[in-house]
Amino acid sequence: MSRGTILFLEDDQDLQSLVSAYLRERGYEVEAARTVKEARTVLACLRVDAAVVDGLLPGMMGTDFIQEVRQQHPTLPILFASAFWKDLKSHDHLTRQLKVSRVLHKPYKPQELLLWVEQMLAARPPPPPPEALAEGQDSAEDLDATFRALCAEYGARLEEKMRELAGAMERARAGSTEGMDAAYQLTHKLHGTAGSYGFHAVSGAARHLEELLKPARDGKAPPDWRALEAARQALATAARNAAPGGAPSQAPVAAPAKSSAVEVEPRGTVLVVDDDAAWLAEVERMGKDRLVRVVTARGADEAAKVARQQRLDGALVHVDLGGKEGGFTVAERLRTVEDSRALPLAFFGTGGDVTYRMAAILAGASLYLPRPFSSMDLSEAVERMVAAQRPERARVLVLDDDPEAVRSLSAALTSPQVEVVGLRDSYRLVDALAEHRPDLLLLDVEMPGPSGFDLCRIVRSMPEWQALPVIFITAHTGVDFRVAAFQAGADDYLAKPVLREELRARVQSRLERARLARERAERDALTGLLLRRPFLEGLRARLAESQRTGRTLALAILDVDRFKKVNDTHGHLAGDRVLMQMGRLLSSRFRREDLQCRWGGEEFVVALMGAQAEGARDILARMAAELAQADFEGDKGERFRVTFSAGLAVAPQDGTDVEALLRAADERLYRARSQGGNRIER
Repeated sequence: MSRGTILFLEDDQDLQSLVSAYLRERGYEVEAARTVKEARTVLACLRVDAAVVDGLLPGMMGTDFIQEVRQQHPTLPILFASAFWKDLKSHDHLTRQLKVSRVLHKPYKPQELLLWVEQMLAARPPPPPPEALAEGQDSAEDLDATFRALCAEYGARLEEKMRELAGAMERARAGSTEGMDAAYQLTHKLHGTAGSYGFHAVSGAARHLEELLKPARDGKAPPDWRALEAARQALATAARNAAPGGAPSQAPVAAPAKSSAVEVEPRGTVLVVDDDAAWLAEVERMGKDRLVRVVTARGADEAAKVARQQRLDGALVHVDLGGKEGGFTVAERLRTVEDSRALPLAFFGTGGDVTYRMAAILAGASLYLPRPFSSMDLSEAVERMVAAQRPERARVLVLDDDPEAVRSLSAALTSPQVEVVGLRDSYRLVDALAEHRPDLLLLDVEMPGPSGFDLCRIVRSMPEWQALPVIFITAHTGVDFRVAAFQAGADDYLAKPVLREELRARVQSRLERARLARERAERDALTGLLLRRPFLEGLRARLAESQRTGRTLALAILDVDRFKKVNDTHGHLAGDRVLMQMGRLLSSRFRREDLQCRWGGEEFVVALMGAQAEGARDILARMAAELAQADFEGDKGERFRVTFSAGLAVAPQDGTDVEALLRAADERLYRARSQGGNRIER
């Protein structure tokens, strides 16, 4: 007997095949549609009990189709599946406006979709009679075999998909809008589908390429072909190394097969140019210790050749290569290489007076290092270069009671690098800080209620926001005003009427300086994650927000299994590489609003806003599988692998304060380790 009929509208044939087979095996009738026209026919001819609608359909957005369906079927349970709409505010908006039961984020597992389908329909099948138990077990085994076969079939087609993507991007680079659209559609489908088949690294790499392609495809920004090609190559590498997996939902986390090994991803690739072969060899060794890929050149011609042959995140050039200021010639040659015209550049040398440094800046350098520099100097330089090419999107909060002023300031500042949030009610400032977590505050001085001076003092009285850059906007520029502004805690001020270019320049300068200061004061140098103090400050603020809004918060403590043995057997530098990789995974696998911290030694803590236990566990399990597939190199060249264990707690069920949550998570971590490790305990 059928448990219900599901309309499944999804234009990706691979995902449609996987999910349809899974739901049918679970007793559902599935009416699959790949276009809106097909879905309309299904709805006109059949009675369906629920629908699953993809967000991006051929010729139509999923949201528009749902609005159309609501006119004829106002109470039909609908799941909205999309790779976009990831923040909770958008989620709430969609569920209210479209009356969908849930926004299902891609990539999702078939098991996850089944869970929400059953909740929508309140379908709880009666327990099977005793004589049917054995048959049910056989069916489950058959289903697992079917699922594995589908995954293997999908994996076998990945190489073909990579060739198709390379062809589309080649056409796009030649100026074809069809090629650009085809490349975007391919990566969008890979992002949403590969993870459902268990190819999580492929899904993540496709998501990165999709995010780079979208503004170019929409005409909002010219394509950065250097970054796009690097992202395509990373996706192709992930596809070549792909083995379906991701940890199962129950502990322990499954260990990957030997054949699924992948190399540890470097933090960046940097070209070092010097004519001293011994020094270049030393820099290569430093890079290996710091997970930095170092390529070398001994002159301008060789440097230009390297830049043409491979993607670089930056270049470090000896300022006196071949003679005084000879490194500037290398910089000029690098700028003639098409994909290296905007390459971040640093000089190093024994001379460091003002004259040298000024010449280096005029030659396009953003950094000047001593020679010899340390492995830490190298690591920080590469991190800065990588950040310069992939800048984080900063958020500016504009508070002004004049709606025209808010619109004008927002229009002047909004860009691919800056997001602007407007606010007109000064009494909502504290809530807005917690909700939007801005990187800079633009504040009008004269407003109804609290003045800008009062609001700035309030901001400075909150430990979490004491370093937030605050810029006043005012018609007053006299001495008394300037003194009062700085006494209230402002960093800068702008006089009305505000000049667009000056506004942008001051905001960008403050954002960059605040970012660098924050990185140095709050981040662990080895992993790039938050240190304990700023993490705890952020966690307390997140907990207070979760209590105000009724949202959950998941907290997990992670511990690298048998880390002392790693240090004793493979060397402390190898141990550092393991910790650096943990930092890279934690910083790249979570959302902006989540917090990641190096708690101490080999222990890490992560806090996920709005997450339930199962969702948090699933994210951690995927990360665990990814780490377990990475091959590390010991001090003697030997290869080894590591795993981690985790304890998970959720507020408010496990406590409403930081201490209670940490205690609950730590107890579960201890339980995971006592059972052999490589587990996630809830």
